[in-house]
Amino acid sequence: MIDSPAVSPVSSGSVASQTKRALAYAALIVVSFVMLYPLIWMVISSFRPNNEIFSSPTLFSQNYSTDAYPRGWKGLSVGFDRFFLNSLVIAVLTVVGNLMSCSLAAFAFTRLKFFGKNFWFALMLGTLMMPQHAVLIPQYVLFLNLGWVNTILPLVVPKFLAMDAFFIFLMVQFFRGIPREIDEAATMDGCSPWRIYWKIILPLSTPVLATAAVFSFIWTWDDFFAPLIYLNDIHNYTAQLGLRTFVDATAESDWSALFAMSTLTVLPIFVLFFFFQRLLIEGIATTGMKR
Repeated sequence: MIDSPAVSPVSSGSVASQTKRALAYAALIVVSFVMLYPLIWMVISSFRPNNEIFSSPTLFSQNYSTDAYPRGWKGLSVGFDRFFLNSLVIAVLTVVGNLMSCSLAAFAFTRLKFFGKNFWFALMLGTLMMPQHAVLIPQYVLFLNLGWVNTILPLVVPKFLAMDAFFIFLMVQFFRGIPREIDEAATMDGCSPWRIYWKIILPLSTPVLATAAVFSFIWTWDDFFAPLIYLNDIHNYTAQLGLRTFVDATAESDWSALFAMSTLTVLPIFVLFFFFQRLLIEGIATTGMKR
């Protein structure tokens, strides 16, 4: 009588691990679909007529059309390209201002010696716990007295004054991981603090600078509250304020055009993350690590 071969415990264990991995992937796919469903619904709704968007719960329709995109792009008194340009100008200036001012402040906290450095650093960190609404009225009164209301200056100028403590803290943690021996060697070669900052620190800090740039762009591009407070003229509206004009409580709202322009508004964020995701992940993963 020939005995049947015994089942290898190794093979059974590998099958069990593959089954668990497959179940984990299936669960992740389901969760990802649930999280992405609002975005998918918005994109599909931009191709559907207004009378079907909220009347039909499914994602499928027999009347797909691209009419909402040209209607949304040119359907307002001001073209949506103007809103895109305003948002782009504000976002780019914000990125430049944050990178310049926050990196200089972080360099001062990590590489320079001055009176009360620890006190000022702690005070700067304390501003992270202060809600934005607590300083909203004083800031508005200040900008109103300066004549900056209804311009992009209140949205841009503070960024050149290192007002984003989060980015300062992020860069401080990264700069601390750069060996100080490099600074000492550069000082012995006659480099000033400015040259050390410009020629040594910044080239070695590409990941954290890219991280700060991406977050600055995303937060500024998606910001609705600050432009709503300071911008009153429709010609100065950002893309987020422009989307609000499609919804009218006293008349008929053009929902398909709203979703079409919302889809176009989301695209720059996806493109930015697609090209800079490696530097973004590297900057977050290496911040605060000793080298």
